[in-house]
Amino acid sequence: MPLILFNKPFQVLCQFSAQDGRETLADYLRTPDIYPAGRLDADSEGLMLLTDDGRLQHSIAHPDHKEAKTYLVQVDGELDADALARLQAPLDLGDFITKPCQAVRIAEPLWLWPRTPPIRVRADKPTSWIAITLQEGKNRQVRRMTAAVGLPTLRLVRSSIGPFSLATHPLMPGEWVEVQAGDMKKI
Repeated sequence: MPLILFNKPFQVLCQFSAQDGRETLADYLRTPDIYPAGRLDADSEGLMLLTDDGRLQHSIAHPDHKEAKTYLVQVDGELDADALARLQAPLDLGDFITKPCQAVRIAEPLWLWPRTPPIRVRADKPTSWIAITLQEGKNRQVRRMTAAVGLPTLRLVRSSIGPFSLATHPLMPGEWVEVQAGDMKKI
């Protein structure tokens, strides 16, 4: 029963079936009968877990057992103390209220690969980097959270899921590695 860590590149769809000539997981992973345990939007990059074990997939992705996930987020604008406090507290996004989370301002990660294509750069507008750790994961939640505090997301990279991270398993976009499924329980 493999557990695969995969660094999903920007604009790759989190599915194996072909769609309108766009890149999918099938362009990178040839292991039969594996499925993603959770998703990342095409506009997002970073760590994904895939497995052929339905129980493990369910336990990773099910809302009652959500693993902590950390996202490195580059936002358009200057992060101030008020916006940071609002991100950390429950935030009303209209159709749901987020759970409290960890959010800290960070320096631009020096180890992070360049994105292709690069984000838009405006010389007159600064950007900020935030590390946000969630215990939940609704559709486009991080992007919606940063927009709600006036800081649109320019780049979003999931750097960790539970005990696994791109720090402990350095993978470039499109690379993957098989790990022991038992390591998922060593949190």
